[in-house]
Amino acid sequence: MALPALAVSPASGQLTGHGTDGFYRDGRRVLSRCELQVAGEEPLIVQGRLAGADRARFIGTIRRAGERGPDPEIRMERLRSADGTEQITFRSSAARPVRLPVEIRLGTDLAELGSVAVGLPGLELRAAVHGSGLRWSGTGVHAVVSATPSPQDALASPGLLRWEIDLPPGGHHTIELRTTLEYGTGGPGSPSGHHRYPVGVRIPGPRTGTLTPGARSDRPPRPWTAARLECDDHRADALMASSLDDLHGLVMRDPVAAADMYIAGGFPWRCGLAPVEALWAARMLLPLGTKLAAGTLRALARSQQAAPGADFGRIPGALRDAGPHSPPSCTGIEATLLFPAVLAEARRWGLPEQETERLLPAAERCLTWLRRVTDPPGGGRAYVPDPVPGGPYRCETQAHAHRAALLGADLLDACGSSEASALRDWAAGLRTRFRRDFWLEDPAGGRPAALLTADGRPVPHLGSTTAHLLDTGLLGGGTSAPGLLDAAQTDQLAGLLGSPAMDSGWGLRGLSAKESGYNPFGHRSGAVRVHETAIAAAGLAAAGHEQAAGALTRGVLDAADSFGYRLPEMYAGEQRTTGGAPVPHPAACRPAAVAAGGAVHILVALAGLRPDVPAGTVSVRPLATAPLGAMQLTGLSVAEQPFAVRISRLGMGMVETAAEGLQLGS
Repeated sequence: MALPALAVSPASGQLTGHGTDGFYRDGRRVLSRCELQVAGEEPLIVQGRLAGADRARFIGTIRRAGERGPDPEIRMERLRSADGTEQITFRSSAARPVRLPVEIRLGTDLAELGSVAVGLPGLELRAAVHGSGLRWSGTGVHAVVSATPSPQDALASPGLLRWEIDLPPGGHHTIELRTTLEYGTGGPGSPSGHHRYPVGVRIPGPRTGTLTPGARSDRPPRPWTAARLECDDHRADALMASSLDDLHGLVMRDPVAAADMYIAGGFPWRCGLAPVEALWAARMLLPLGTKLAAGTLRALARSQQAAPGADFGRIPGALRDAGPHSPPSCTGIEATLLFPAVLAEARRWGLPEQETERLLPAAERCLTWLRRVTDPPGGGRAYVPDPVPGGPYRCETQAHAHRAALLGADLLDACGSSEASALRDWAAGLRTRFRRDFWLEDPAGGRPAALLTADGRPVPHLGSTTAHLLDTGLLGGGTSAPGLLDAAQTDQLAGLLGSPAMDSGWGLRGLSAKESGYNPFGHRSGAVRVHETAIAAAGLAAAGHEQAAGALTRGVLDAADSFGYRLPEMYAGEQRTTGGAPVPHPAACRPAAVAAGGAVHILVALAGLRPDVPAGTVSVRPLATAPLGAMQLTGLSVAEQPFAVRISRLGMGMVETAAEGLQLGS
């Protein structure tokens, strides 16, 4: 994946036209079928794997009639890139010259990704011979596959390219395919009336501008530092590297301002700007620099409701499933509450003051929306409703609102605003109300309600969304903001999250296994969601519950090992058993911004970094239990300068590299 381009295939490397197989560009399937046969047979694939987020390698062998013994003499390698290029190389170990008849069958439907993902592809189009390959035409769009060297035969009706390859002893031969997408009205074979865009090259603006035919992919750079983890448990190193690679594959430039980059939600459902996922990814990557956060915040500020009215200050967002016990929630509300918190924490990590000032008006509009929806005309419950006025009132939404108010007040103080004290007073009132209305006492010690209904009735189901109550945010001096729960309630919640009913052994279940409606494959009713597990682990560690935090961290790492270190957005919350393996959710994005970002977050959280760049300080408070052994993090960024820290097996932290003048605390 190198958005806006990507390629999907099974481990065989054959694009069969089934399911989501294909090359995609700008949300359209440019090529659905690319099936290779050599000497009338498919190669025997012995290995298919990702060589990076944007490329895959398939190794196979060719058996020919008359070969003796078990050892293959002809090897094949297919190197496929997300930008639409594929190199197929044949190598011979035979003692005699070998002639190989090679056929590649191609096809496409030029269908939209959304239709393909839900099982509604289009009909395969008829090809036309075009230059050194084939061309397919739809309404205003065309797909072209060109080959080097040119095939001896190109047959339009079956979509077939043919070669006769001569391999000398010890020799090799490469065929390169290049898939391009053209927009315009020109018909098949027309040399004009269109622009050509290689798959993987972003179209400047809404299908405008020009690009030289044959130009290479202009993949956005990584908007973060080259961070690296070296750990006693080397699986953690692999997870960190793979997650950052996946995140790079999901990087997109904003169409309005190409310098602003953000992380797309994930394949196949959210290959574009998904506000909540983009903000969570940016927040979780703050230890690697503030550039991604700044670009994401600027992009979302442009989408914010700035006209007077009921939605003034709100960031738009879609509804999403919230499980069997409540109606869908609104991602726009969560994004609106995340915005000021991400800006405030980015400032603590070293976002330049001019960037903070530039984004402050948008953050103030978010906070204005927060105050207005909790002070409705005629009175109300003074909680943030989600998704509509009148409720329900979700516990995680109140946690987001409380964090936004406290971190927003911190931000306003720094910028000289007089509104900070009113926000802190509002947050203090919310804490009092929440501890009274949302905490449910029971013989086991109590629990937070999942939500309050519109009439104030608490819904007691225990789920992973309660982990957001532990995520209070970072204030000045490296201190955590106060939470909605008191100390005793926090300890009780920590015990619940660490219990077998919530911790599946692979991560935190979306809903306790003891609750009615529990479904291990449920989006919000039992499946493990990586980013909420990461939030829980970091929150538990900050609250002093290191054993529970370490257990969740090791569970996610074990799951990542099973998934080849590319974690899906969610996977089944079935109880871990000896010899078992986690099962991916069939509708999960993979790669996914929040899964890859959550993996980075859960690993970096082990170091316990708490910067306050405006005050010139940074503290390191690692887990004393050192759940993954000794570790070294290099290539981090604090105050826009390199930062490196080493954690011993005894849980002692030592800063190895830091910005000049940065005072180190404990």
